[in-house]
Amino acid sequence: MSTVTDDFIELSEDGVLALIGPNERYLALIEAAYNVLVETPGGGLTITGDVGGRQKAKAIFAALQKRFDKGLDISEADVRLLIQNPMGKAPAWADHHSNSHVVVMGRKGAVVPKTEGQAGYFQQLLSKSLVFGLGPAGSGKTFLAVAHGTQLLMKGAVDRLVIARPAVEAGEKLGFLPGDLNEKVDPYMMPIWQALDDILGADGLRKRRERNEIEVAPLAYMRGRTLSNAYVIIDEAQNTTKQQMKMVLTRLGEGSKMVVTGDPSQVDLPNARESGLAHAVGLLGRLEGVGVSRLTADDVVRHELVGRIVRAYDNEFKES
Repeated sequence: MSTVTDDFIELSEDGVLALIGPNERYLALIEAAYNVLVETPGGGLTITGDVGGRQKAKAIFAALQKRFDKGLDISEADVRLLIQNPMGKAPAWADHHSNSHVVVMGRKGAVVPKTEGQAGYFQQLLSKSLVFGLGPAGSGKTFLAVAHGTQLLMKGAVDRLVIARPAVEAGEKLGFLPGDLNEKVDPYMMPIWQALDDILGADGLRKRRERNEIEVAPLAYMRGRTLSNAYVIIDEAQNTTKQQMKMVLTRLGEGSKMVVTGDPSQVDLPNARESGLAHAVGLLGRLEGVGVSRLTADDVVRHELVGRIVRAYDNEFKES
């Protein structure tokens, strides 16, 4: 029979606050996962429970402490991902050599892949000229692409970061919206602006936009252009037609890379079979220099409920 006893982890006051989370939320998750009691008597954490539960909880706290010691933020998603991973298979950022997994140093710390699927996707981004990133909302396909493109821009490896997405969705058209081009487009591009702001900060983003180093535009504005020495991201690509997809893929110029992201299960076109994303993956996926990364509900790093929602819909569609 397991013996119930205590372990103590020595931490600074700031370390304790970081590891237990807002309103002790992270602490509660770890207690529930391993049937232990975690208290903060001062100077660290006390873990009470049987030996198996204590060891697993200590491993989680050790990984979180490593992140805190590097000056990185800790989120609820980080805690949940650690709990979901078996012992010895911690996310990339918890590894001793995690610097090799850093996509970019953002305003809030290092941006790193947080699941095995995301790590594989990042390797595709590093090694391929054209990458198709497929996956559900919250799986990191767009954010990691934006982070990698921003890193290349900051290093001077590319001259421009160009991000485009179809701007006609759910029956709405840009012409019906008030304002100039930027005012029409910005609501569609809000996830992109948020990602760029997280990495560059408001001032850094503004300066690079003013220098035309960052361009965010509707897909239609790609026609007739050749994009050289640029990192190009086509987002929400499931809403491109086959003709639009051919048009944008052939914009790729000398010294450029392109990432095409989308969720094939979320097509807003009147005829879903006309989606250019699935067609392009099937047609081009095996070509040299082309990578295809398929992220799943296991790679969702938003609220834990999002992953369960994605799985529920996936199962429903499989059965229908």
